[in-house]
Amino acid sequence: MIEKYLWITGSAIFLWLGTTHLLYTFFTCKFNARNKEVITAMKNTSPVLTRDTTMWKAWIGFNGSHSSGSIFFGLINILLVSRYFPVIQDSPLLHLLNIATVIFYLWLGKKYWFRVPFTGILIAACCFVAATLITFLR
Repeated sequence: MIEKYLWITGSAIFLWLGTTHLLYTFFTCKFNARNKEVITAMKNTSPVLTRDTTMWKAWIGFNGSHSSGSIFFGLINILLVSRYFPVIQDSPLLHLLNIATVIFYLWLGKKYWFRVPFTGILIAACCFVAATLITFLR
């Protein structure tokens, strides 16, 4: 039963991080550049890929989609483990996919982000790995 709670805890961390990120993206200035000239340049520059958007719009969109992905990952895992835990227990593939996703986020956090999300993801990764080990070593 501890593996169920570890899985929920790891998922809840992703849900919390994603929700916080979404709120910060759309309702605060926390992700704005400190240098106002950078913001102005982003609002007036298009990526090489297309002139249909600006770097600023892409920045906001990427942050929004990143947030929704983390929210979805956390919510779907909480729903699955809460309602269909035996399916999770019997599916090495679901364990592998979750751990691979968390490890990818962990790598992104270490390479590109800052301490708070990296630490949260590290704790979530430990929860998922521990849940998997307990599940398959029993």
